[in-house]
Amino acid sequence: MVLGGGGVVTYAVASPSHDSGPGVRAKRPVRVYDLALGGAASDKRELPRTGTREFSLVGVSWSGPTVRLHGTAQVRTHSSVTGEWSDWQDLDVDADPLEHPEQGERGASEPRWVGASDGVEARVLRKNGTARALPKGLQVNLVDPGVVTDAETRVGGAEPAAFVAEGTPDASPSDSASASAPVTDSPSPTDSVSPTDSVSPTDSAPPTDSPSPTDSVSSSPTATVSPSPTVTTPPPPTAPPSTVPRPPISSRAEWGADESLSPDPSEYNADVKAVFVHHTDGDNTYACTDSASIVRGIYAYHTQVKGWNDIGYNFLVDKCGTVFEGRKGGVDLPVLGAHTYGWNRESTGIAVLGTYSTTGVGNAVLEAVARVAAWKLGQYGADPAGTVQLTSGATQTNYAGSTYTAGTKYTFQRVSGHRDGFNTQCPGSSLYAQLPTVRAWAAGPVQGLKVTSVAGGASLSGSTYYTKGAVTVNWSATTPRSLVKSFELLVDGKVATTVAGSASSASATLALGSHTVAVRAVHQSGRTATTASVNVVAETTAPAFTANPALSLRTGTVNTTAVPVTLGWKATDNAALRSVTLLSPGTAVYGPTTYSAARTAASGTAATWSLRAADWAGNTRTASAAFTPVILQESSAVKSGSWAGRSSSSYLGGASYSSGSTGASLTWTFTGRSAAWVVSRASTSGQAYVYVDGVKAATVDLKSATTLYRQAIWTKTWSASAKHTVKIVVVGTSGRPTITTDGLVYVK
Repeated sequence: MVLGGGGVVTYAVASPSHDSGPGVRAKRPVRVYDLALGGAASDKRELPRTGTREFSLVGVSWSGPTVRLHGTAQVRTHSSVTGEWSDWQDLDVDADPLEHPEQGERGASEPRWVGASDGVEARVLRKNGTARALPKGLQVNLVDPGVVTDAETRVGGAEPAAFVAEGTPDASPSDSASASAPVTDSPSPTDSVSPTDSVSPTDSAPPTDSPSPTDSVSSSPTATVSPSPTVTTPPPPTAPPSTVPRPPISSRAEWGADESLSPDPSEYNADVKAVFVHHTDGDNTYACTDSASIVRGIYAYHTQVKGWNDIGYNFLVDKCGTVFEGRKGGVDLPVLGAHTYGWNRESTGIAVLGTYSTTGVGNAVLEAVARVAAWKLGQYGADPAGTVQLTSGATQTNYAGSTYTAGTKYTFQRVSGHRDGFNTQCPGSSLYAQLPTVRAWAAGPVQGLKVTSVAGGASLSGSTYYTKGAVTVNWSATTPRSLVKSFELLVDGKVATTVAGSASSASATLALGSHTVAVRAVHQSGRTATTASVNVVAETTAPAFTANPALSLRTGTVNTTAVPVTLGWKATDNAALRSVTLLSPGTAVYGPTTYSAARTAASGTAATWSLRAADWAGNTRTASAAFTPVILQESSAVKSGSWAGRSSSSYLGGASYSSGSTGASLTWTFTGRSAAWVVSRASTSGQAYVYVDGVKAATVDLKSATTLYRQAIWTKTWSASAKHTVKIVVVGTSGRPTITTDGLVYVK
């Protein structure tokens, strides 16, 4: 079937199509097809906007697997979901070359995931200032990852594109250098190669780390097997145990790998000394339900477009942190990958789905990469935060300009980026800047560990927690819990409680006394980190009232329902007093250094005043006392001299006495612990003497700029209730001799 500018459809079947039943999307195989780029000019090749069958991943390839594309490759795609054309998107053309290219292999950009699409436009421009011509056979390669697993059929989406493989085009592509034959389903193996990296004798054909294995063995029951009659495939090595747990990994069968696309047997390294981190390029807005499709697309691109014998990466991680098995051969074995040119013989490769040049990955990705790196390096006793000497398998220069010579040892971080070993921006500047976090999480100890609070009955005062004995310590850490083996609650330096690495709190009961409490995190590597200690005092002694609640009268306006009083008390604690709470009448909470409060009380009504003192450990004590404010009207006083009665609703009881006669007096006798003289005040009010139990106690001036009624103007309180007399005597102040009295209030 001729498509667009004269390409031919080629395809790889990932699994047979079959009827999945009503209400379930039918499965369809992976498809790969190619469109030739036209244009006679030596500095440009292009494909105009072309309608296509459905695809989701795109790349550009050319004849000659060792030929570099010195230029820029860009594509635009038409979304079959939104109906919109995308902006121009760059393809990463700094792909690793092959060390030992075979017939049928091609040079290629990195593939880019673009989502469900049905149209493409492409252009390849020669780099400005270079005399190197664009390579021959330039094609746009489109991959439909298909629907091949039961889980995917339940997700829903586009219907099958009903691809059909047809013959060669009727007319030759406009680019005479375009590939005349389609990419085959799988490259044919050739002779075996040395198990070590080697250097190509020419610059145009640099070595790679993907030598062809000796035999072609397919795990698919329908694959064709063509073993060499004289070479025996060595058995795979034994998987060494790791010092840390294996993370969850989605197997090739689970993501729908068609094993007939990689019939060659796996090849193995001696060990894994380092991990190289990559990104795969492509849009980051993909749904994680599409991750298996993306992995299938990359697998098809590597095998059917580049002509490799398998996917290049050992592991792939999506943005939700799901880990996928990459190159076959056993995730727990040192499988030789094809991911970092010149360094594959001593490493494993982890690729993150997406592009991370300007945007970093989330914690789920960092966690997954750290877990895989720690597990693989842990199989060989390697510290993910350390360095290692790696032997270069190729003479080349990396992204930072460091030059490597084949056969020479160089120092690398155990967890490195692709750009550390090869001249590429991969894994993107943002993800590359996050690799220190990956190393720290993978190696331990636990990062960012701190006690956030102590609860379970404990309360903080200053820098010390107080409890009756029980404590629940809460903590946080930045290292993901999946990398933590356990947490230990330390009391006075000794382990009191051990909990799982997924926990964020632990409880213990402390003996009475002062203690230091801390949390120790045990990383899966065995390294430990301990928080700063917190001080905790366990005590069960209740607070004490050194002065019980007592009521005294205070100045202010007096009503029969609201007599101004002061509530006083004194509470202490052997450790740390927290508060004093008024329980009745009314409610209020006071601080530990507050010993009195202004309140009001109803006249003639006995009330119990209850206070509860609490310390920071939660111990409490309650104290109570009953008091009754009593109003003595002026008419109940013993009179001496001239007094005139007055009536008004403004007075207590509606009446009062007034006198301007010097020496006139009123005397009240009562039994109580506090007293207050209640008067009316005005600008013309005079002065009076106050005698208590026959002794002059004060001279009180009743003058006020504003007229006031029922004012408690003078008060007196004794330490205990007793019989007392209060006598007021008119002074006869010149010009304003008159005083008006409303009566006397006392507390019994």
